[in-house]
Amino acid sequence: MFLASQTLNSRLKTPDFFSIFAYIMNQNITPYQVEDATKKEQVATMFNNISGTYDFLNHFLSLGIDVIWRKKAIKELVSIQPRNLLDVATGTGDFAFEAIKKLHPEKVIGVDISEGMLDVAKKKINERSLNEVFTVQVGDSEGLHFEDNTFDAITCAYGVRNFENLEKGLADMLRVLKPNGKMVVLEFSKPKVFPVKQLYSFYFKQVTPFFGKLFSKDARAYTYLPESVAAFPDGTDFTTLMEKVGFKSTKQKILTFGISSIYVGTK
Repeated sequence: MFLASQTLNSRLKTPDFFSIFAYIMNQNITPYQVEDATKKEQVATMFNNISGTYDFLNHFLSLGIDVIWRKKAIKELVSIQPRNLLDVATGTGDFAFEAIKKLHPEKVIGVDISEGMLDVAKKKINERSLNEVFTVQVGDSEGLHFEDNTFDAITCAYGVRNFENLEKGLADMLRVLKPNGKMVVLEFSKPKVFPVKQLYSFYFKQVTPFFGKLFSKDARAYTYLPESVAAFPDGTDFTTLMEKVGFKSTKQKILTFGISSIYVGTK
């Protein structure tokens, strides 16, 4: 966690009060605000609680556009045709399944801190008869149990904003990536254009929590969602952090008026 604005200023290309504030807040926004539990522990509990309804609510609340976003993100890896791929914060595996369909890798490993989400992923792997290609295991990006320079590519969909230590997580993902390997991150971002910004804010703060509470067992999870998105240092703040830990050729690709973004970097 970064405690001094002077340190933060040296790590951001265009430092200002709001980007610094968001950078700090991303470390402190937690699902339940329980003092004796870390952000990592709270996030794991939250996803365990909503694992049974996660896929349904994902598609329902995004009106199905999340499927299109995943397809666009995976296209960023077509040029390198990775044989060995790591999917961080794999959840129920949808990003990895899209990668398998589009890229035909030899091996995909998914890691996640939520055993409940991984149970759903395992069931889907069995249903698709992909056990030889896709395996999942408990783990998180801040302490990946893999050797240096292991993977041709790394993917992460809607997971980085949940990292307890964003810089440490990105650095460990870089460590296990092979030289010239590519990382693709798909994450929510904050629209800046009227009226999308206003509609997005209303939907995220009012509609999403309402339906989240209605269908899931954890009302707080879908209140935490807009809070975590608001606190996440998106756009150039995030690509700057990627560069700070060592990623090269970073870029952001804005999706659907800025509701989501694809971030790409190479080692």
